[in-house]
Amino acid sequence: MISFLLMVNKQGQTRLSSYYEWLPMEERVALESEIIRKCLSRSELQCSFLEYRGYKVIYRRYASLFFIVGTKPDLGQPENNENELGMLEFIHALVETMDRWAGSICELDIMYQLEQVHFLLDEMVQNGYITETSKGNILKPLDLMEREAQKADSMYR
Repeated sequence: MISFLLMVNKQGQTRLSSYYEWLPMEERVALESEIIRKCLSRSELQCSFLEYRGYKVIYRRYASLFFIVGTKPDLGQPENNENELGMLEFIHALVETMDRWAGSICELDIMYQLEQVHFLLDEMVQNGYITETSKGNILKPLDLMEREAQKADSMYR
């Protein structure tokens, strides 16, 4: 199960965070800053997986953005633990979907269209479990929503 997902720029500023398990705000802030610092300080030659505070952290860099996923191993049921390579594939599918939606996704797209990015993420992940990876199925509701908004805008002009 995914515990959290972060999108962070090269300067370490969080552009999107989504948590799928409850953490107090102080703990979130501390956890984010420590994990971001660890991921950004690693070289490109180092592995994209690390363990920190009981979380498996999987990250990938695309241009100036880091996509960081944290999972918590289920010690009682090891067969329910997330596959690190599967999480890398999920990150890649998320980025490809966002690229298809925005042209070429960049930090500004995330900042200025945060609601749509959360919508895309919510279409893919629900309650910490990956539910959809098909780009077409994910983008259909968003396209419909945007067409309806354009239609409403044209009615008021």
